[in-house]
Amino acid sequence: MIYLDNSATTKPKREVLDTYVKVSESFYGNPSSLHHIGIQAEKLLNQARQQIASLLGVNNNEMIFTSGGTEGNNMAIKSIALTYKNRGKHIITSSVEHPSVIEACEQLKLLGYEVTYLPVNHEGRINLEDLKLAIRPDTILVSVMHVNNEVGTIQPIKQIGEILSQYPKIFFHVDYVQGVGKVPLPLHDCHVDLATISAHKFHGLKGVGALYIRSSIRLQPLLSGGGQEGKLRSGTENVAGIVAMAKALRLTMERADTSQPKMAALKNQMREALSSINGVHIHTPIDHSAPHILNFSVENFKAEVLVHAIEEEEVFVSSTSACSSKLAEPSKVLLAMGVSERLALSSIRISLSDDTTEEDIRIAINVIKKSINKLQKIMRR
Repeated sequence: MIYLDNSATTKPKREVLDTYVKVSESFYGNPSSLHHIGIQAEKLLNQARQQIASLLGVNNNEMIFTSGGTEGNNMAIKSIALTYKNRGKHIITSSVEHPSVIEACEQLKLLGYEVTYLPVNHEGRINLEDLKLAIRPDTILVSVMHVNNEVGTIQPIKQIGEILSQYPKIFFHVDYVQGVGKVPLPLHDCHVDLATISAHKFHGLKGVGALYIRSSIRLQPLLSGGGQEGKLRSGTENVAGIVAMAKALRLTMERADTSQPKMAALKNQMREALSSINGVHIHTPIDHSAPHILNFSVENFKAEVLVHAIEEEEVFVSSTSACSSKLAEPSKVLLAMGVSERLALSSIRISLSDDTTEEDIRIAINVIKKSINKLQKIMRR
């Protein structure tokens, strides 16, 4: 089996699973409890917070734990909007954001907020001049993802942060889910106020994530109750999952210097091979793209047909993003990039991890070529 759907989720590392099991068995106390077992769990929780903050280059008190990317994005956007509504009700984001950002903004529109969706060019990047023109006196938040989950485009986060640093009343949120461990992003230096990560995108477990919140920001919680996570996210913490996430992030960061160029080389190998196939269109830009994502379309094929044909040979890829791949709709990201609806309906995403090998790519290329050729012959009958 060759798994090339790592942007949807990654396989947990064995060391990460071992950590989860050990903490679950030996440190199962509630970290809010006053007895010794609870204090042990709280100590592990604090150590994990410290480790994750250090790996991301931020302060311990700037990290809160969540259930993953969707909750983190919703919390960042809605909490800022509701807490600072007296400053204004205008939000700026891009037209190629993850559904958890788009839908959160759409919900806020029902409460009287206005949202500006910045267009992107054919590479999926926003124009900084468009951002400058969109800023209004009542703008309170700009939310732009770091790495696009479908095509891998990297947005100019540092330049956006520099622009927004001139507007102290505007907060800057970054969906860092696809970028963490693959594309470096110094959060403080880039003037980022809030950033979302999710453990299962870097070989951790599903249902665990974290949200960076700059220490100067005061938010109202979306989840009220026991007051956990600095009163920002109530609910008993998933200590085992959080400690396992810290382990996963450490392992990912330790290997980044070798894994990132390795994935980039494998992606380029795949791009070169696919580009030589008649009818294939590559959507991922050569420049300004993450090392692990390659998106392409094949003329006259629906994405699901090709995905299942490839799957028959035990190679697993995806169509669009995992959050919308079961919908028979064209990719909104590709449409925003100016790709035709016909090609947007046939888009395939290949996403690598640091476990992907040259042999995996060699086999996958042969399988994809074979599957396309087989389907083309069937269509010509």
